[in-house]
Amino acid sequence: MPGGQAFITETRSAAREAGITLFDVTDPDQGIVHVISPELGIVLPGCTLIAPDSHTCTQGAFGALAWGIGSSEAEHALATGVLRLSRPKTLRVTFTGALSPGVTAKDMILTLIARHGAGGGKGHVVEFAGETVAALDMEARMTLCNMATEFSAMTGIVAPDEKTFAWLEGRRYAPAGELRAQAVKHWQTLHTDEGAQFDAEIVIDASSIEPMVSWGTSPEHSIGISGTVPSGAPERALLYIGLETGQRLAGTPIDAAFIGSCTNSRLSDLRRAAALLKGRRVAPGVKALCVPGSMHVKRAAEAEGLDAIFEQAGFEWRESGCSMCFYAGGESFAPGSRVISSTNRNFEGRQGPNIRTHIASPEVVAASAIAGCIADPRELRS
Repeated sequence: MPGGQAFITETRSAAREAGITLFDVTDPDQGIVHVISPELGIVLPGCTLIAPDSHTCTQGAFGALAWGIGSSEAEHALATGVLRLSRPKTLRVTFTGALSPGVTAKDMILTLIARHGAGGGKGHVVEFAGETVAALDMEARMTLCNMATEFSAMTGIVAPDEKTFAWLEGRRYAPAGELRAQAVKHWQTLHTDEGAQFDAEIVIDASSIEPMVSWGTSPEHSIGISGTVPSGAPERALLYIGLETGQRLAGTPIDAAFIGSCTNSRLSDLRRAAALLKGRRVAPGVKALCVPGSMHVKRAAEAEGLDAIFEQAGFEWRESGCSMCFYAGGESFAPGSRVISSTNRNFEGRQGPNIRTHIASPEVVAASAIAGCIADPRELRS
């Protein structure tokens, strides 16, 4: 079977032959697909968008039907322009109330998965709704929708609104001029009808959420940072992660900290982490890395001096990409390392052989890197 190199070179050649725009590794706009597609205005409200990556649902934040597919389906879509799809069920997740300071969209989605299970959204399109969601900016909505796949949903979606329209204005591939006026008029119709019936409903009080951290080997193995590993936790997960029931997560020593991935590598993520890191240093012995999600994010962050803040704090500042969100046989952390990570998955070996991953928000990662152990970012704000 041909390997990854053949896949890349053949795709590159076929794209050029067909006249398809390719954001190759040397392109100034290259980056993680779920980051650069919104940046460039490729995803638009009402679009149907697919990609061979399960986190394509990120782009549902724009009111698009976006979901991940397999490589065979991708080949079929490229060849025919169509896909066969069973109609999914519908689930509305409504967040009410206001988030407390230091609590983010990452904490919202981890709370949902922790309370209702990693399979809670299976077979459903999830609409995220409510006043809390409406108050989120577009990059936070992308984080929320990004982990719909960790909820086993087909995709997550947020109805487009004025924030959506404003964010897309001026993007390279978004409609402009009269076409934009026509597009916005259509986009304004893309919302759930009043009184619409869903197959299932979930309501969560956002004011009850605190910064979340995973304790095990599934995103559903997550608790508030002030909590303890629950009783009845799966023995295999505890054995792998090296924790015991009743143990507090806060204060657990870490070996490494990673900020990046399609979940939390946008400019707003880096700004929030940098705000906590400014004037502080990573704890001795902690390997810390920051990887922007795209070259655009990297340039914008450097223009604001965020790279200097990360580097002065002791973080490595790297080129854009997926990096160590997942292990594919390349670079990894030292075997057995305990890593606090802004990524989306904490499966066994996700970041490398025997790596123990705790997923959390960029703020928790930054605070933990400074403390040398899992730490509450709210303590740095006081």
